[in-house]
Amino acid sequence: MQADARGEVTRLLKAWCRGDERALERLAPMLEDELRRLANRCLRGESAGHTLQPTALVNEAYLRLLDWNAVEWQNRAHFLAVAAKMMRRILVTYAVARRSKKRGGSALFVSLAEAEFVPVRTQDLIALDEALVALAKFDERKSRLVELRYFGGLTSEEAAEVLGISSRTANREWEMARLWLFRVLAS
Repeated sequence: MQADARGEVTRLLKAWCRGDERALERLAPMLEDELRRLANRCLRGESAGHTLQPTALVNEAYLRLLDWNAVEWQNRAHFLAVAAKMMRRILVTYAVARRSKKRGGSALFVSLAEAEFVPVRTQDLIALDEALVALAKFDERKSRLVELRYFGGLTSEEAAEVLGISSRTANREWEMARLWLFRVLAS
């Protein structure tokens, strides 16, 4: 996305925060491709037979984001970071529901409409989510950085902007977080 388009997205996000519904109407098509890219990134690594499609994930996240009208969106990167976190939560919820269903448990209620969207590859996603939660307990920023880069598909510069750190710090912390996650997930 070009710099002027990014600026326009930021301007429309701020207008939406102030209650301008027309800003949301103009904003939605501008962000659709980026949200779909996020969804594809979140779903990559899932097995080919899973039923959750990028469009369904985008729609679910979009509906949830619409309820977040009290958020003061800082810019496009902030919006995409929140969208990535939302998509991660949706996928983890489905994964936990699927794991519970496989084991005959009833830990989570999943409606009939939601049940068709439960991804097949649940253990890896749940393990990654648990590792990110563990990482956040002692280093919240590194956990958020992984979420922004891995789930959000943000560049190092964009993630640094969201976190308020330099790109160099973001790159260094990205490498440390990746190594830590590799060790945790490999054990």
